[in-house]
Amino acid sequence: VQRPAPAPAFPGSFFLLAGAGAQEGQQLFLTTTAAQVISGIFVWSALIVTFHQIYTHLRNYTIPKEQRYIIRILFIVPVYAFDSWLSLLLLGSHQYYVYFDSVRDCYEAFVIYSFLSLCFEYLGGESTIMTEIRGKPIASSCFYGTCCLQGMFYSIGFLRFCKQATLQFCIVKPLMAIVTIILQAFGKYHDGDFNVHSGYLYITIIYNFSVSLALYALFLFYFATMDLLRPFEPVLKFITIKAVIFLSFWQGTLLAILEKCGVIPEVQIIDGKEVGAGTVAAGYQNFIICIEMFFASIALRYAFTCHMYREKKENSTANLAPMQSISSGLKETISPQDIVQDAIHNFSPAYQHYTQQSMQEAERKAPGDNGHVASKIDGQSSRKSKNIEKRMLILSDEEL
Repeated sequence: VQRPAPAPAFPGSFFLLAGAGAQEGQQLFLTTTAAQVISGIFVWSALIVTFHQIYTHLRNYTIPKEQRYIIRILFIVPVYAFDSWLSLLLLGSHQYYVYFDSVRDCYEAFVIYSFLSLCFEYLGGESTIMTEIRGKPIASSCFYGTCCLQGMFYSIGFLRFCKQATLQFCIVKPLMAIVTIILQAFGKYHDGDFNVHSGYLYITIIYNFSVSLALYALFLFYFATMDLLRPFEPVLKFITIKAVIFLSFWQGTLLAILEKCGVIPEVQIIDGKEVGAGTVAAGYQNFIICIEMFFASIALRYAFTCHMYREKKENSTANLAPMQSISSGLKETISPQDIVQDAIHNFSPAYQHYTQQSMQEAERKAPGDNGHVASKIDGQSSRKSKNIEKRMLILSDEEL
């Protein structure tokens, strides 16, 4: 006669009972139809909310320089939600979730860059920001991590550091994702395995350093420009982006530690096959993310509202082509060309020389067809103006 399982003595014992039941022949909760349906409802609800908001922005694509970054940020919900749901549906000994999570890792780095770039666009670009804050002393704040910067002043180097610290995350994340896939293929990577002979320990250390540096850079930038950003209501935007990316990362790390401590069993039997360390913890991480993404989609809907862009379209009598069509707007949004150029620009030792070269390339760039000539000429003029101001700021900083 099979004895009923005792009631949990503490919240974490739920995982122990789930693991024990699975090994006795009962089905693991994560592989049940209930878990898949519950997660699916939250995922598809999040997708509907987010895709409607993306469609609304594309229909009212009146300020492309801002909205392309907003749409990139919004796409984090479909990427996170659908990726996590597929990982949950395919949970098993084959560990497909490692490959799905690698895609998620690459995109979240893209979002961090897009968010900082959006803040730059809100404030009119690098030169405008420096006009407002350059030469002002950096206030000491333990909360924003500026205690060690007391006595220093804002300069072009400060903004460059914020960009570099963010861009390094965009480089480290995809690189570590590739390393993870390679180690997984050779059996040297298991989530939650902190053994010195396992790649998980070293990748987690690198991830933590990289994500902490990127978070610190965002804090510094917000602290320096909070008064300038106040009209754009940045608090909800900052909190939402940080919660989705940074908290989900540390949430996964915490689940891996819980598995290592025995709160979540290290070994499970799924579909008659034994799975290694980290699989169940990753499964719970994906299940939780599926639910969280619905609430993230609601928060992002309020954080990046489309009202201002819709009103601009209604009040404008000018022809808004070429960015008015949905297809052209989406094409510009998914192009990674700007992040590549920005990375080269900010990490190049010839920082000043690159700025001069980018001006010459903008002048040589030929206008396109289909009536887009006027728009591209205006864009080139704007870029040339910003590059000239940026070069002057760099030169003046070097003279200090």
